[in-house]
Amino acid sequence: MNFAELGIDEDIVEALASRGITSPFPIQEEAIPVALTGQDVIGQAKTGTGKTLGFGLPLLQSLGKNPEKGAKALVVVPTRELAIQVADDLKLASANRATMVAAIYGGKAYEEQVAEINAGAQVIVGTPGRLIDLSKQKLLDLGNIRFMVLDEADEMLDLGFLPDVERLFAYTPDGRQTMLFSATMPGTIVTMARKYQNRPVHIRTNDPDEGQTKADIKQFIYRAHALDKDEVVGRILQAEGRGKTVIFTKTKRQASKVSEELVDRGFNATALHGDMTQEARERSMAAFRSGKKDILVATEVAARGIDVDDVTHVINYTIPEDEKAYLHRVGRTGRAGRTGIAVTFVDWEDLTRWGHINTALEFGQPEPTETYSSSAHLFADLEIAAGTKGRIAKSKRPEGWKPGDDEKPRGSRSAGGRSNSGRPGGQSGRGHSEGSNRGDKNRRPQGDKPHKTEGEAAAKSESHGGHEHPRPERNRVRRRVNKSQQS
Repeated sequence: MNFAELGIDEDIVEALASRGITSPFPIQEEAIPVALTGQDVIGQAKTGTGKTLGFGLPLLQSLGKNPEKGAKALVVVPTRELAIQVADDLKLASANRATMVAAIYGGKAYEEQVAEINAGAQVIVGTPGRLIDLSKQKLLDLGNIRFMVLDEADEMLDLGFLPDVERLFAYTPDGRQTMLFSATMPGTIVTMARKYQNRPVHIRTNDPDEGQTKADIKQFIYRAHALDKDEVVGRILQAEGRGKTVIFTKTKRQASKVSEELVDRGFNATALHGDMTQEARERSMAAFRSGKKDILVATEVAARGIDVDDVTHVINYTIPEDEKAYLHRVGRTGRAGRTGIAVTFVDWEDLTRWGHINTALEFGQPEPTETYSSSAHLFADLEIAAGTKGRIAKSKRPEGWKPGDDEKPRGSRSAGGRSNSGRPGGQSGRGHSEGSNRGDKNRRPQGDKPHKTEGEAAAKSESHGGHEHPRPERNRVRRRVNKSQQS
């Protein structure tokens, strides 16, 4: 089966083939023919199984090769990163058409996004808040929308976006074609479908006997000690076949801390969390997608909807809140028909929460295996070479590694304005020692100082506003005066 056999136009097929996309996934095989008829669709498939093209290709084809300018299709997504990802996928598929796709999301200046709208973008992919904001300001007209898609609907529910989504539905005309795609189908989502869709066809590609987690993801649950986690992670990151890896943390601060620790250990890591500017988040994601960084340390909210096909490992540094969060996290690997590995650390105080997740997902592992960085089963489970330590040797440092990234000099300033010695201000506690002469390339040992004449000292003191240690010179003059008086 190929896309042409599903009824997709040749120009779109060629655009996909140029990026090596030739065979459709099950959700695409089922959804595309139905959506091409104009029928409303509810598509249910697990995370990472190709839902974007399942709704994207019918949408683009229905608009035509040279659509009239102005917003005709609206795709609503829960996160900024997913908005960028979906927009990029649709731009790829429509590369041989005059169709314009605009990504509309918060955290960036309005001007560039408004300019794309004014240029006549026919496909708008955006997050609810920014879409509503632009609509209220009369900068985005949704009155001519013919196709509306709600992507990752269950995440919309989890993030509290449903009131905003209902408002967006109200901005669009009743005669539109509506498609709703989701990994899970809570009752609230079903109610919304009944309210805003017209006799939708429910397409489900999950195998009822497969369980809620994907069968092509190996999952390991370990009870780990907090002080040993970084060493365990460092060893996992050197496992056989380890490629791009996403590490999930509970808090923004923890994401930064773990990322910095991994960089210090010699790994090519970058962070992604809500305290970062949108530009910084986009740089991190771009570096991760391109492979310049192969480890992404992220909070769950920031990483929701991340679609990177070649993620081999997911590490839950902290346990997810519930089984739905677990599925979303783990779904970052094993995408697009690939296999993946998921490792979850369970702290002692989280055993009760893990018990609920274990029961809901039917893991049959109520007591996670107690695991340390030296545990033999850790090396066997994840195919880690014997003797591997959680720090990369200097000879194995990634490209772009800078000297001193893993061994900061004593007294150097680290994140938060504190030195490695733990003293504020970056001082080592020795007063003015070697670290105070940072600009002196020809640094001399202490005590080996050139003799200055009184004239040189006075000139330097004057050139620095009288602050270049004038007191020792005055004391020297005073001592000479005292000696002359004694004689």
